[in-house]
Amino acid sequence: MKNREFYIEHDSIPLHAKLDFPQTGSFCASGEERGERCPLVILLHGYTGHMEERHILGVSDALTQIGCAVLRVELYGHGKSGGTFREHTLLKWMSEAMTVIDYARGLEFVTDLYLAGHSQGGLLAILAGAMKRDALRAVIALSPATMIPDGARSGSVLDMTFDPEHVPDVLHTSEGRELSGNYVRAAQMVHVEPAIRAYRNKVLLVHGDADDTVPVSRAVDAAAMYEDAQLEIIHGDTHCYDHHLDQVQDAIVRFMRPMVGNS
Repeated sequence: MKNREFYIEHDSIPLHAKLDFPQTGSFCASGEERGERCPLVILLHGYTGHMEERHILGVSDALTQIGCAVLRVELYGHGKSGGTFREHTLLKWMSEAMTVIDYARGLEFVTDLYLAGHSQGGLLAILAGAMKRDALRAVIALSPATMIPDGARSGSVLDMTFDPEHVPDVLHTSEGRELSGNYVRAAQMVHVEPAIRAYRNKVLLVHGDADDTVPVSRAVDAAAMYEDAQLEIIHGDTHCYDHHLDQVQDAIVRFMRPMVGNS
């Protein structure tokens, strides 16, 4: 996979990025310099994740094979980007996502812009999709962790429990990491349903029914609320698609190909 590596600045925080070029057609890695154009998909990782995870690379590979460029970005406190994991919050990620979308809109080679994300990045794709709905032709939410805000308000989110009325200054994950209580405080202010209802373009939700991190029912509920959503349930698969990543790729290709062909 040919790509270009760089950083996108957001409020003095460097966000590590890689631009993967299409593998089909005449664009390839030199098309940008030749003034050729193609669709671009922004692809976001999840909580504790990064841009080089197997499922992230698999999604990028599927998209580049059908003629899309893919902009993989690592957000605050993750991968090689600035900030610390301890201090990351959904609100910081939401602000960064808007900066990344604005950056992508300014690329001269881009015809149509799409947003995709996995887990917490899938939740972010839903939220940022609503905030930047006029800029995005479609959203792809992969195992979206839509339960995070509800859990923050009820006192149990991811692998952490706490008093939601008196959030501690420091939380401890099962992996031995520290996370600022501001992560929970920020998540308590996020509401997913209004964001879902605000986005009226096409949406693809992909979820494994053996996901023990985010219940598949969350994707079913989200799909029912969207105006124009497709739901692909990957039977027997996990949160990160450990068993049937090829089926995830096929679902994305089926969803994207008609739009890519009309770009």
